[in-house]
Amino acid sequence: MTPKYQESRDVPLDERITGALVGAAVGDALGGPVEGYSPEQITERHGGRVHGIVGPWNGDAWRTARPLAPYHKGDGHVTDDTLMTHALVRVYGTVRDHLDAYAIADHLVPDLMTTPRWIPELETEALPLQRIFLAEKWLAARLHYGHVDPREAGVGNIVNCGAAMYMAPVGLINAANPAGAYAEALDIAGAHQSSYGREAAGVLAAAVAAACAPGATADSVVAACLSLAKDGTRAAIERVCEEASRHEDFESALRPLRAAVAPYDTVGPDYRSPSLGARRPSRLHAIEELPIALGMLLVARGDYRHAVLGAVNYGRDCDSIATMAGALAGALGSPVPEDWAKAVGEASRLDLWEPARTLTEVTREVFARDVRRRRAHERAFAELGGPACSD
Repeated sequence: MTPKYQESRDVPLDERITGALVGAAVGDALGGPVEGYSPEQITERHGGRVHGIVGPWNGDAWRTARPLAPYHKGDGHVTDDTLMTHALVRVYGTVRDHLDAYAIADHLVPDLMTTPRWIPELETEALPLQRIFLAEKWLAARLHYGHVDPREAGVGNIVNCGAAMYMAPVGLINAANPAGAYAEALDIAGAHQSSYGREAAGVLAAAVAAACAPGATADSVVAACLSLAKDGTRAAIERVCEEASRHEDFESALRPLRAAVAPYDTVGPDYRSPSLGARRPSRLHAIEELPIALGMLLVARGDYRHAVLGAVNYGRDCDSIATMAGALAGALGSPVPEDWAKAVGEASRLDLWEPARTLTEVTREVFARDVRRRRAHERAFAELGGPACSD
């Protein structure tokens, strides 16, 4: 059994933010090359479980093996999960306050459409819009070209993990305040997703916020999620985490966790050939990625390496699962392996630590502003005859 980190570690805010963002990027890079495959296919391809950074699934033929997606997944390259996460951090760096759906229209979409950046999987500078998936391109179509109300622009998009995969910064801005993170992420995600895709974004942000609380554990993170999640998302998390509690190693958990989430997942057993009901709005269903990430966090008892490797070897949409698991374990304070982080940063030609420095500054500024706003409200309420706050 993989050793677990000490969950009671006293970890300061800046380390939790760094752990969450660097941890998400590293999980993304490890999961990218095996995305879309089953645990059995992964084992056959790599001669066993994946234990770190691996090369592209199709080796040197990565450019032509899948012409519709000619991306260099593997060798430590991050994917669109990290590109979108870093873009959202830049929006926080510009606005320097809580965000809403209008901030996505006013800042995130122009960032994706107008500023060339290094895209590791393309091995060139390009507009991020040229790399992101169709569900994310929806943002540009609806907000920039369609001028849809940002609060409603997510309606009609395919329902998937596209918004949830980059919501960790919202949880960090609202560190130790899961309800606040949930509400802010739901507002932001309204520009991108609807139904259980939007719900997952809110719950993932809440989970990251809960992981930042002093003394947080994997169990307390799941409890916070269950206190806020609605409909199929709540049911899926409850069922998957109930199953996860029976396991102490991801190897034994791979098949049972998939079986637990299957009734809520619309994609179906063949990830590369989705069912006719896939990705349609529903109050009964959930995305697969968030419940599995939480399940792997529980199996690992919060340990970063174990949670991320469990997510990677689960297969299917494992880059996003590992992104979420990595963000959660990093926010809990479990150290991201330095060799992995260094290799991913160098291979992707990205400073994985700079977004964390930016978000730490903004998080402190936003908290100070929140305190001033709250105190002004308390004074106004007291003048109205309400009880004065004793402290």
